[in-house]
Amino acid sequence: MAPELGFPEGSVTARLPAPARFVLGAGILTGFAALGEGLVAWAGWPLPGPVVGMALLWAALGLRVVRLHWLLEAADGLLGVLGLLFVPATVGVIQFLSAGAAWGAWLLVLVAGLLAGAGVAGVVAARLVRPEGGPG
Repeated sequence: MAPELGFPEGSVTARLPAPARFVLGAGILTGFAALGEGLVAWAGWPLPGPVVGMALLWAALGLRVVRLHWLLEAADGLLGVLGLLFVPATVGVIQFLSAGAAWGAWLLVLVAGLLAGAGVAGVVAARLVRPEGGPG
C-alpha cells in the first residue's frame, strides 16, 4: 500500500501504521508552528508565528531536512476537514453583516483586491510555465 502513497522504496515511514504516520506528520506540523511562534516572540516580529513556522517548514522541505512523505497522512487528514475550519470565521462574519452600509464598501475593496491578486498570480504563473522557445 505504501508505494502508491509516494513513499520511497524501503522507507521506515512506509512501514509505520497509518495512525503513527498521522501523529508523526501532525507533530512535525505543530512543531514548526510552535517554532515560528517562538521565533516571532523572541525576535519581536510583527508577523503571525504559524506563518513563519510554515515558511521554515517550506525551507526544511526544500533542503530535504524534512521529507514530504513524513507529512502525507497529517496533510491529507487536515485537507479532509479544511471546510469545517472555516465555519467559525464564517459565522462571525455573518453575525456582523448588519453592521451597516460600510460593509458594501469593504466588500467592494475586498473583491477588487482579490481579482487584482488573482490576475497578477495568473500572469506570473503563465509566464513561469511557458515552455522554452514557445510563443512570447
